[in-house]
Amino acid sequence: MLILGDSLSAGYGLPTEQSWPQMLDRELADWDFTNASISGETSQGALNRLPALLATNPDALLVEIGANDGLRGYPVQRIRTNIQQIIDMARQAQIKVVLMQIRIPPNYGPRYTQQFETMYQELATENNLVLWPFFMEKIAVDPTLMQPDGLHPNAKGQPLIVEQLKPLFEQLK
Repeated sequence: MLILGDSLSAGYGLPTEQSWPQMLDRELADWDFTNASISGETSQGALNRLPALLATNPDALLVEIGANDGLRGYPVQRIRTNIQQIIDMARQAQIKVVLMQIRIPPNYGPRYTQQFETMYQELATENNLVLWPFFMEKIAVDPTLMQPDGLHPNAKGQPLIVEQLKPLFEQLK
């Protein structure tokens, strides 16, 4: 499983071994995870890096991307186009794609926030993809599980992400 994400999957602010992808790699013996997530990554950056990543021949791709685009207020159609191209490129390589729902803070206004969040459901439906719920939903509202920036989970939050994702990976097999 190749994880294509941003700081939420890269383990921003934490030692690599404390990030949820590394924890999952240790806990799920049937899976081999390659974490290609980069803090600050946008959908365009992920798209640009994807050809080289697909050359490693992963069986599956978890797309956890778009938060930085949303936080920068990029047009939703641009984000959608980039993610669609990521999906298309992976499918052309016969790689199973799983899409992660991403949410952004509501301070971008209800119209933008709604368009951004529904984009993931639409992409999943149109492409007949599995859409996984945003793993930060319950963690982000608990300051004891977040780093001081209020955006990234801390070391206490990482195992909770693992517990949320483990059943999803087990169903995916």
